[in-house]
Amino acid sequence: MLIFLLGIGLLILGYFTYGKFVERILAPDDRQTPAMTQRDGVDFLVLPSWKNMLIQLLNIAGVGPVIGVILGIRFGASVFLIIPLGNILGGAVHDFASGMMSLRRNGENLPWMIRDSLGKTLYSLFSVFMAVLLLLVVAVFINIPANLINNLAPSANLFWAAVGVIFLYYILATLFPVDKIIGRIYPIFGGLLLASTCALLMAILWHYSFTDKDLFLATPLLQEQFQDFRETNPLLPTLFVTIACGIMSGFHATQSPIIARTMATEREARAAYYGMMIVEGIIAMIWAGGGYVLYNLDPDLFHTGATKVLLEIVDFFLGSKLGTLTVLGVIILAVTSGDTAMRSLRLSLGEIFHLEQKSLKNRFLLCLPLIAIVSLLLWWSNQDAKSFGFLWNYFAWGNQVLAAFTLIATSVWLWRQRKNGWVTLLPGIFITFIVATYILWVSPAHKGPMGFGLPLPLAYALGTLIALLWGGWGYWRGHHASPESPSVNR
Repeated sequence: MLIFLLGIGLLILGYFTYGKFVERILAPDDRQTPAMTQRDGVDFLVLPSWKNMLIQLLNIAGVGPVIGVILGIRFGASVFLIIPLGNILGGAVHDFASGMMSLRRNGENLPWMIRDSLGKTLYSLFSVFMAVLLLLVVAVFINIPANLINNLAPSANLFWAAVGVIFLYYILATLFPVDKIIGRIYPIFGGLLLASTCALLMAILWHYSFTDKDLFLATPLLQEQFQDFRETNPLLPTLFVTIACGIMSGFHATQSPIIARTMATEREARAAYYGMMIVEGIIAMIWAGGGYVLYNLDPDLFHTGATKVLLEIVDFFLGSKLGTLTVLGVIILAVTSGDTAMRSLRLSLGEIFHLEQKSLKNRFLLCLPLIAIVSLLLWWSNQDAKSFGFLWNYFAWGNQVLAAFTLIATSVWLWRQRKNGWVTLLPGIFITFIVATYILWVSPAHKGPMGFGLPLPLAYALGTLIALLWGGWGYWRGHHASPESPSVNR
């Protein structure tokens, strides 16, 4: 229990210390924001700061800080320290820097920011990769909440009906102005999410204080399972791919421009970007704690699916009524990331193809091919459990590829302004090592997606080389560019 509470305390302390340090580097000020200079009433408009914070939290906190940590806590109690340290030094910095970069570049989406910092060739490759990843996100975040809804009433067989309703909502949320749907319902969703998360935390603390103080003391059987699991799933790199949301997630940089276009002042940025990633880390810690306890009480759950463990957590700690509320909170996490993933894809494609987005006709034309592709992904991924497993695995490592690009791009951007680019370069080198090593090592023999299947020591060596070369190139580019970052010609 001590390490669990220490991790939550570190996250809170990190916001007021390291978050303040990063803020001094990024230096938000009182200049006019894109919401003022580019106002169009659709994507560029002013929303209250509290609403921006809730939108950002719900945009970034998909099922990763729940499903991911339920899987990730199988690495053992060290996860309770890895989550906060990775979040404070890496994930929250990533979100803050990418958000500020978008604010300073007229609310630009991630591909255009990559183009300016890393060049046209990488921009082209990155744009295709990001589009594919966001399509996977939309499909994953329709699948998971639909399955959870179906599990609430399994006899009714609601899966495909839930898929239809969720997908229809995604389409409407993508087409309508940000203040008409997202801006109105997110405060309700946010309240439900925070209430359900607090309920789970209070239940964990109550059970520990009044029922069983040994909840967090791993039994010999659980310790043996931890050890067996780590033998086939090395902590480096597997943990940081399994727990993306909560530690670091490249997907978040695709969401940052949404509220960069609705902020009245840059001074909201630390709370909205760095702060909401810290809140996501706290959510991840709470669910990791629940998973740890359930694995300890029922070791058979260690080898079952994360969704079943989630349902067991809420049933054990909260019972049927509060448990249903908490499952609804998890459904909201997925839905409110899927809708803005589709919106972000629409915005990015609009920039790439130079289609202004004030026109409903243009927004609808961009959405039509997205609807068709996501429909095909949903059909394919539900053919069998293996298909969905592949979808999730490719989404997981692709997410970290995005983070590696974003952190190097923000480093170049900072050095161009003669600011401290190391604050983003170092986590960028680390996550590049993680994802390069993972791709080089993983294979179906490791129960993962297709990779090169190299021996782990060789994958470590090559991953280190790739990370150093990538980071070194970013350092060189940042120091050999003009001090004035040129504007992107649209």
